[in-house]
Amino acid sequence: MAGMGPPPKPPEQRRRTNATLAMVQLPLQGYTGAPPEFPLDNPSWRETERWATLWRLPVAVMWARQRCELVVARYVRNCISIENGGVSVATAHLNAEVRQQEDRLGLSPMALLRLRWEVMPDQVEEQRDTRERGVRRLRAVDPSVAAEG
Repeated sequence: MAGMGPPPKPPEQRRRTNATLAMVQLPLQGYTGAPPEFPLDNPSWRETERWATLWRLPVAVMWARQRCELVVARYVRNCISIENGGVSVATAHLNAEVRQQEDRLGLSPMALLRLRWEVMPDQVEEQRDTRERGVRRLRAVDPSVAAEG
C-alpha cells in the first residue's frame, strides 16, 4: 500500500542527498484558536469533550489550515462509538477505520513522520533549562561556622 513503508530517515543518516520535502513544524503549545463547532448532528457530551481536547493538540493547526473539521468529527464519533459498544464484527471494522483515521490525522508518532509534520520544541524553554543547568548557585554561609571547619 502506498505510503506504508518505513518512516523517512533524518537527512544526516541518508546515503543519497537528493532534495526532500521539509518537515512542517507544529507549535508545541498546540492550536490556540477556539475549536470550531462540531459539524455533525446531535453531539453527545463525550463527543464535545473529546472534540475540545483534540483541538488543543499541535496537529490541530494543520487540521484548521486544511479544513479537516468534518474528518476529525467523524473520527471523534467513531472513537466514542467504539468506547460505548461491546465487541462485535462491526466494532472490529470500526476499530480498523479509527486506526486509519488516526494515521491520516497525524495522531501517532509514525503518522507524524509520514505526513512530514513535527512538533517544534519550545526553544525559549530549552534555553532556560540549559542556562539553569549551567548556573551554579551560591549559598550564604555563616562566617562563624566556616571559620570552625
